[in-house]
Amino acid sequence: MALEHSIDASSDRPAYKQIADHLRDRIVRGELAPGARLPSERILMDSYGAARGTVRQAINLLKVEGLIQVEHGRGSFVRPLPPVKRLASDRFARQHRNVGKAAFLVEVESEGREPAVEMLRLGRTKAPGDIAARLGLKEGAPVLIRHRRYLADGQPLELATSYVSWELAEGTPMTHKNSGPGGIYARIEELGHKLDHFTEDVAARMPTPDETKSLKLGPGVPVFHLVRTAYDTKGQAVEVCDTVMAADRYVLAYELPAR
Repeated sequence: MALEHSIDASSDRPAYKQIADHLRDRIVRGELAPGARLPSERILMDSYGAARGTVRQAINLLKVEGLIQVEHGRGSFVRPLPPVKRLASDRFARQHRNVGKAAFLVEVESEGREPAVEMLRLGRTKAPGDIAARLGLKEGAPVLIRHRRYLADGQPLELATSYVSWELAEGTPMTHKNSGPGGIYARIEELGHKLDHFTEDVAARMPTPDETKSLKLGPGVPVFHLVRTAYDTKGQAVEVCDTVMAADRYVLAYELPAR
């Protein structure tokens, strides 16, 4: 593959960064499409007149930036586009619960993929300080914890940990692995707590080692850290969900009114 590009020897910018700049530009412009294989090290060396070490530095820089993934024995590939569009304006619509579908199921099925949920932890625990504050409880108060891993076609997408006051959850299907059609929000509404609105705080950060392993993240891939609080019509917080999402596997879509 001819690259029609050369290293500017008079530039203060290191040669490996110049190579990375050119490849990055091709990725951004779509010339190297998602899933496309990058030219081999030999082709890059010949095209730029660069040493193998310089080319490898350029490839590593793009890998750290999360633009490419390197597969041993196969080469370097442009990362696929995020496969799941998370529609904040629709995902918690009551119409989905009424037909027995939770938000994740709706999102993944809309992309033509097969959803799966793995329960990693389920039971009674003590509320951490930040979670207790959001639920209006004292720190250490008993809560139900539901820690899950969500997958699409076998690919991990997110880790989600829900907290519900034990007083509300005790003796209900929420304490079961399968909480029933529509998920725990349907169960909460059945208890008389009609949901009114949700708040979400979203931040980006690098993953912990455990998160990297559980989500099977590549080098340099960040995560979205999203904390959602669900409120009933009386303004009572009835659930908090702490979610860690692979940032390269989601598009977060929001519809905001102009008032």
